[in-house]
Amino acid sequence: MHKKFLFVLRKPPFNGVSMQETLDSVLTIAAFDQAVSLLLLDDGVFQLKNGQQPDRFGMKDTAAVFGALEIYDIHDIRVEVESLQERGLKPRDLCLPVREIYRKDVAGYMKEFDVVLAG
Repeated sequence: MHKKFLFVLRKPPFNGVSMQETLDSVLTIAAFDQAVSLLLLDDGVFQLKNGQQPDRFGMKDTAAVFGALEIYDIHDIRVEVESLQERGLKPRDLCLPVREIYRKDVAGYMKEFDVVLAG
């Protein structure tokens, strides 16, 4: 039985190993043919910002993992419009194509999923 998983990413990049662990979970679940979507809120929108330099922080470059999402059939990547605006970002500043979602619609969107995981 297929389930729909939503991973909610709220933390900025290079905030410890939790992001790498979350991405590992995303890819593992997707590898078992489960439907996986990502929602980036708050500082999580910085995860997809172009031009990051993780080596400056002694961290792994997660951009390669984000680039692999397509291989795992993960195409539903959404970012909260207000989170982008509050941080001076636009979708063109991100390294992947995303769909925008307004804050008022986030709760309803989350209800569409069988499992919601925060990372």
